[in-house]
Amino acid sequence: MSGDGQVGIVLVSHSREVAAAVAELARGLAGGGTTAPVAAAGGTPDGGLGTSSELITRAAESVDAGAGVAVLVDLGSAVLTVKSLLAEGDELPEGTRLVDAPFLEGAVAAVVTASAGGDLDAVTAAASEAYGYRKE
Repeated sequence: MSGDGQVGIVLVSHSREVAAAVAELARGLAGGGTTAPVAAAGGTPDGGLGTSSELITRAAESVDAGAGVAVLVDLGSAVLTVKSLLAEGDELPEGTRLVDAPFLEGAVAAVVTASAGGDLDAVTAAASEAYGYRKE
């Protein structure tokens, strides 16, 4: 893995629409300038609810710019699908990391940090820290 490009972000949801909407929101909140590459991998290839190894792999490849890929997921089986792909070793680009973070807030933090030039460790930390966002 080289560090030439920005960290890519993959958003995995059981719903195609949810993944696309969260990606759009995160891009919009990242502000002006160059936004880090973001891809939504939602639902199944036929448009149903679920997760798809094929869609996740394609999304990761599409955002891989050589600086790593942060993958955020919505629910349990999405975690299992990504872990399975990572365990296989050659399905996802080198430097792909599953991030333990809330889906929406973590996605925004990850995209903002990656867009500002943060490396994979910084992107992972920013997304994970979103667990601490207080709404009171």
